[in-house]
Amino acid sequence: MTEPLRLGIAGLGTVGVGVVKIVRQKARLLNARAGRPIEIVAVSARTRDKDRGVNLSHYDWEDDPVKLATRDDVDVFVELMGGSDGPAKAATEAALAAGKHVVTANKAMLAIHGQALAEAAEEAGRLIRFEAAVAGGIPVIKALTEGLAGNEITRVMGVMNGTCNYILTRMQSAGLTYEEAFSEADGLGYLEADPELDVGGIDAGHKLAILSSIAFGTQVNFAGVELEGIGAITIEDIRQAADMGYRIKLLGVAQMTGRGLEQRMSPCLVPAASPLGQLEGGTNMVVLEGDEVGQIVLRGAGAGEGPTASAVMGDVMDIARGLSLPTFGIPASALSEAHPAQGTVPAPYYMRMTLEDRPGALAKVAKVLGEAGISINRMRQYDHDEPTAPVLIVTHATQRAALDTALDAMATLSEVQGTPVALRIEKV
Repeated sequence: MTEPLRLGIAGLGTVGVGVVKIVRQKARLLNARAGRPIEIVAVSARTRDKDRGVNLSHYDWEDDPVKLATRDDVDVFVELMGGSDGPAKAATEAALAAGKHVVTANKAMLAIHGQALAEAAEEAGRLIRFEAAVAGGIPVIKALTEGLAGNEITRVMGVMNGTCNYILTRMQSAGLTYEEAFSEADGLGYLEADPELDVGGIDAGHKLAILSSIAFGTQVNFAGVELEGIGAITIEDIRQAADMGYRIKLLGVAQMTGRGLEQRMSPCLVPAASPLGQLEGGTNMVVLEGDEVGQIVLRGAGAGEGPTASAVMGDVMDIARGLSLPTFGIPASALSEAHPAQGTVPAPYYMRMTLEDRPGALAKVAKVLGEAGISINRMRQYDHDEPTAPVLIVTHATQRAALDTALDAMATLSEVQGTPVALRIEKV
């Protein structure tokens, strides 16, 4: 009889419990597909006596995840604790040093320590698999490392945080303010304990950094990701974007340019009729573009017990089958250093500002834009009763640096009230 693949699972939250359920309920199917049994031998979590809705009495319990990771009877350490450092990182390093494979859903740990962990895994002759770390149940890691291995990837783009997409689509569909939609998402339990991880773009930025490494053969560089959250988006932006045929999404974009790797996670306008524009609720979508395949679109659940546990088990099954790939698609030693490039690809921009309603105010704004080398494509002023006027401008394609120069100049104009909002219009 073929030897079973033995798992040690650290972290018994939603995803960990989902993995336990799949291994218990689908043992025959997993055996048939892997060619060997998949078994759980031991588990670990912060609280032993918590009712998790699944019987764990069949498994050994380890209070210390590092001890779990180094057990002689564990072949694969499944890290589902989360956190970029602390127990997750310590246990992952211990597992690799002890000759164990690692499967993880920990995007923060990989985005910050991915290069060092990849080097450790390859030195030990072991694997780190992490499909569940990016876009939940969508098999985007497998698509990049395997299905598109014959392509030069030209661009990676996507909506990678379901909470932000939920907030923005609720603002769109129900006419809610940002604060109302945020409160609704919080009440449904969609937000992280630190909401800034979601609405500040940090969670999605971690995912983008991982995908960039695989797509462009570079060392993971989360510090090089330009981050901008959705907190400044108003219901007026949502409505005015819709009036022009666009939707606003927290969009991650990575592409290699002549100046280096551009990685952006920021609110953007996308055509309402595009797949990204039609994406609703908490769903994720990743768009991959390659020189041979063109554009492909992957859509699915970005979080939740079933989808994320499904991704974890996909990695476990690959290990059980003997599939061996470098952590980020090519050997860690061959990954080049990522040189960050910011705003190198020109694009049109949406600008919303409030001007004093007096002669010459708009002319001064147009002059500032012209002096920065920015051409106006279209402009709209909405009806108003106040002494200030809401003004909407869409530019022709321009560099972000030129736009920032114009925004700095606008800050000196007494006619401009408050801080203008500027959002990139992304071609999809």
